[in-house]
Amino acid sequence: MFTPRGSISHAAKTVAATVFAGALGAAAVAGAGTAAAAEPAPLGSAEVSASVQGSLMDQPENDPNLPIGEDPFLGPLPVPFNIAAGVKAALAPQVAPPGANDWNCKPSAEHPRPVVLVNPTVTTQALAFQAGAPLLHNAGYCVFTFNYGNVTPFPDFPAQALGDIPTGAQVLSDTVDRVLAASGAEQVDLVGHSQGGGIMPDYYLKELGGAEKVHTKVGISPSTGTSLSTLAFLRTLIPVLGPIVYGSIDTLTPASTQQVYDSEVSKKVYPDGVVSPAEGVENYAIVTDQDEVVTPYTGQFYEGVPEDHNILLQDGCVVDRSEHVSTMYNERAWRHVLNSLDPERRQGVPCFPVAPFAPWVK
Repeated sequence: MFTPRGSISHAAKTVAATVFAGALGAAAVAGAGTAAAAEPAPLGSAEVSASVQGSLMDQPENDPNLPIGEDPFLGPLPVPFNIAAGVKAALAPQVAPPGANDWNCKPSAEHPRPVVLVNPTVTTQALAFQAGAPLLHNAGYCVFTFNYGNVTPFPDFPAQALGDIPTGAQVLSDTVDRVLAASGAEQVDLVGHSQGGGIMPDYYLKELGGAEKVHTKVGISPSTGTSLSTLAFLRTLIPVLGPIVYGSIDTLTPASTQQVYDSEVSKKVYPDGVVSPAEGVENYAIVTDQDEVVTPYTGQFYEGVPEDHNILLQDGCVVDRSEHVSTMYNERAWRHVLNSLDPERRQGVPCFPVAPFAPWVK
């Protein structure tokens, strides 16, 4: 059983937060209050995250002397469930988040598969996983991150994962091969958000032979074909201008339009609009009914998987108001990730308030 923790995040300077939150179009954070424990016992204490009350300058509580695996929320590395930590880190996108990319890491008997984290559209490894990477490291996993889909010639460009999805899937394939070679493991697990939890890794699994190398895929708010909150319909609703604008987006940032439900890539990965997992891969989807990007949100649920593999964050917890971007730093979502990666040690996920966009939003 994990011990109590606080998870108020370290933060970016206000200017940096404003710039990059604008670039993202939204800022999100999982926050929390205090809630009674559910059965089975919660992962950690019922005295959970206080980040819903956080600010940009708060520090996460952590114990640097805590042994790996004892309480991954408390240490040894700090786990800031606040996108402000990602905003600050976004200034150095080539720097892996804490706990990631130790190429000498050898998987333990308890956690025999390395975890490869796949970031969402318009982000990088640095922006997306300042909480996820140290949390998994603290839990005893070998963790790896990477960047893909940079449509500029500048490797430090902070907005990536915008390039051609099949090309990005090949980068994922190369990364998995490198991880397997370095770790000596037979398979990896994938955990991703949005594009990184849906269509891109699904392309790798189904079209590039990745299913043989992956045991479990966990998608947080997985992008599995979307209408972009009906914005995709403007391409035909508005004559002349609609197709021109849509075509320009497709040319400049192809991953944006390739995630739309009727793109050629989407139809290849999900024939006839059926969102099905790759054969032989354990597949989990962690979804919020407040999602404003991958719409309708019900399209994120995979067909043909056990019922408890499709997880709705609001089931039994209406105070979780996380939307699409905020699930990236939602502590409750990452508790579900830990359960999905290690279902034999599954522990209850307590209900506590989660704010949309940022912890101070009400």
